[in-house]
Amino acid sequence: MWLVRVITLTELLWAFIGLLLTIGGNFLHASIVSGPWSWTSQAIPSHFIGVNYQIGAVLFVGCMGGRNAGVISQVAYLLLGLAGFPFFVQGGGLGYVQEPMFGYLLGFLPGAWLCGYLAFRSQARLEWLAFCAISGLAVIHAIGASYLWATYLLNVAEGSKMTLNMALTIYSVSLLPGQLAVVCAVSVLAFIMRKMLFY
Repeated sequence: MWLVRVITLTELLWAFIGLLLTIGGNFLHASIVSGPWSWTSQAIPSHFIGVNYQIGAVLFVGCMGGRNAGVISQVAYLLLGLAGFPFFVQGGGLGYVQEPMFGYLLGFLPGAWLCGYLAFRSQARLEWLAFCAISGLAVIHAIGASYLWATYLLNVAEGSKMTLNMALTIYSVSLLPGQLAVVCAVSVLAFIMRKMLFY
């Protein structure tokens, strides 16, 4: 006998929130605030850390809504982007599958699932949620790097000018420090919110 797990209303709500956060996170640049010694009465300086909040949104919904909410939100995001809505970094549409960074978007699905699966396997402790988010981030990069490798093999026959090492540096290595900073922020926020919501 097959057991079918019913999607709860809470998971659907978190999936919708995750979809909105993923779309919005693509357009918001992550920044850190300077130390208080550099603040003035007119402004508090901030510094862009080279990434947006999109991956943070993917992992946050996994930490808060679980694996089903994480996957549903990312399936909806990918379908909307491939349908032509300009929700991806460089627009949208079916042609986006030829972009080297599309593999990272595909990685959102298993990354959100793993993060959400792990997040509810134990009590909501800060170090556990950080581990869940880092695990999801690792999966996103593994899928993205695999997609880069596959597109590199296909593009070699077509005379591509970008080497695999250059592509990995651009799409993974250079972004990883900023993404780890976002993961830390997501872990703290998810920990606080789960304590406030008593789950």
